[in-house]
Amino acid sequence: MTFGLPGVQDAYDEGMTSEALVLIGNDKGGSISAFRLLRDELLLLASTQVGVGCNTFAVDTERSLVYAATKEPQPAVVTLRLERSTGEMSEVSRRDVDDPLAYLSLSGDVLLGASYHGGWGASWRVTDGVVGEVVSRLHYRNLHAAVPGADGQNAYFVSLGEDLIAQFSLGADGHLTPLADATLACPPGSGPRHLVLSPDGRNAYLVTEFTGEAIRLDRGQDGSLTVAESVPAYDTARNLGVSAYGRDPRANHLIWGADLALGPDGDWLVCSERTESTIVAIPVEDNGRLGDSAVVSDTEEQPRGLAMSPDGSRLVVVGERSGSASLYRIDGGALVQVNRVETGLGPNWVRFV
Repeated sequence: MTFGLPGVQDAYDEGMTSEALVLIGNDKGGSISAFRLLRDELLLLASTQVGVGCNTFAVDTERSLVYAATKEPQPAVVTLRLERSTGEMSEVSRRDVDDPLAYLSLSGDVLLGASYHGGWGASWRVTDGVVGEVVSRLHYRNLHAAVPGADGQNAYFVSLGEDLIAQFSLGADGHLTPLADATLACPPGSGPRHLVLSPDGRNAYLVTEFTGEAIRLDRGQDGSLTVAESVPAYDTARNLGVSAYGRDPRANHLIWGADLALGPDGDWLVCSERTESTIVAIPVEDNGRLGDSAVVSDTEEQPRGLAMSPDGSRLVVVGERSGSASLYRIDGGALVQVNRVETGLGPNWVRFV
């Protein structure tokens, strides 16, 4: 069910068509909230009930389709049709899955997913918004991300539980074929979590949950990754300890890395850390190397998800515990807050579309 808001159409008619649309998934509230970015303000358009556990989604911008994961009443991928002018969404189809999904991404007509608790990853073909049967399936403990290469030739699955990245060639039909180096070992005990690729496809960047590192990875011609260098992606002045699987980071004041985003020009990498509720902006040099002059900014309580605007000038950060999103202007890596809005219960995923 979608709830439109009064006054939104008037604002839209005044010229909002050129402004970005921001979608925020509210895990505990089971909804996706649609906002219009207008003159440094996030204007709520509509909120669509999808199901509790709506904590990841992938967007087909050309077809205005959103593929969202839910936990209740049954773990599933729900396809929604997005009306960009109003932010309203309507269900197109639903594909039940064995376990809740922690990550969804899209590469052409292939949907990739990772299940943290189920310990599996998969690919599906999609046709007119309908998710088909599983094409390929893989198994690693605590998979936390499933990310395609921008060229559509590769797919990467990040295993927090086994400290590795499984790497594949990705066929147009959705088949996953392991590369010659089927996995890349990450630092032991680091808890690799989320991954992004540079716009030119030559580098990838990884954030770790337990050690709070931003790690640059070189990407070879066949898509294989190798570890290059790493820098801290948390505030080193706040005496955070290294975490581990099963430990409570808030109760024990431990590192709790979450998400990352890369600017469209590849000039800044921003990472969230939840225990101290910070965003760390790391400069990226022309060759893709990570710089050492990071900028730390306080943000929403327990910042789970974040996204950078298509022009790289704005950042939206959502707080799992605050139930709000902050909109920032990025100024030399520092975050200047320009707007703050309530989103829903337990927001943890955000995308510009």
